[in-house]
Amino acid sequence: MRAVLILTTTPDLKTARSLAKSLVEKKLAACVSFTEGFVSFYRWKGKVTNAREVTLFIKSSKEKFARIKKYIHHVHPYEVPELIALPITEGSSEYLSWLVQSIK
Repeated sequence: MRAVLILTTTPDLKTARSLAKSLVEKKLAACVSFTEGFVSFYRWKGKVTNAREVTLFIKSSKEKFARIKKYIHHVHPYEVPELIALPITEGSSEYLSWLVQSIK
């Protein structure tokens, strides 16, 4: 199992809470943490814009990424949601063991 940290953003806390809960309930993620107050600047449809967003930190495995991607694209309110997976190259053996057990 290759652990990953997946990042995505949502427009509000309600969406973040719903997405976090469903990912854990479906055993797609061991844990989802989020924090609000991020401001993103980005180019969208030819214009530079910005928005306040909630950033989610999804702890899972590379093997589950395709299912997470499909699920997020299905339920996410954004036309093009941010979805980035970063490999977890180091971590405590206890935490990584818990992560694996949580998504079996």
